[in-house]
Amino acid sequence: MFTNNQSVFLSDNVPMEEGIELAAQLAPSGARHESEGQLSIDVAQTAEELIIVATMAGATPDKVELHLHNDVLTIRGERATPIPNGAEHFYEECYWGKFSRTIVLPTDVAPEFAKAEYRNGVLTVRLPKKQADNKIPIFVVEE
Repeated sequence: MFTNNQSVFLSDNVPMEEGIELAAQLAPSGARHESEGQLSIDVAQTAEELIIVATMAGATPDKVELHLHNDVLTIRGERATPIPNGAEHFYEECYWGKFSRTIVLPTDVAPEFAKAEYRNGVLTVRLPKKQADNKIPIFVVEE
């Protein structure tokens, strides 16, 4: 489950500070790119929830981590190339290596009810919207 100020991972339960260090160490020895790639995402909403979808073909769940802090969601991970080092490329268009994406959520969410699923290379994060109680009690004071 997500909670405010708590890191959430698809694999290990590691605090955020250690998770950031771990993410820096995730680059495979045969990484094709030195810099970190930006993850493409879709963000949508229904009346009840925010839905974040990210395609991460080639990433394994143990290399993917999610952090939710207040209204900021960060997705980090790594995908390793199946092509061996030293192979001759005719085309090299796919990004391999570390990637991340940080977004500011467009509405308040209830992190304790968050769900994440990673299936067939697609990560789907569902964040229920926080229900605002618009009723403000007014107390009448007699003088």
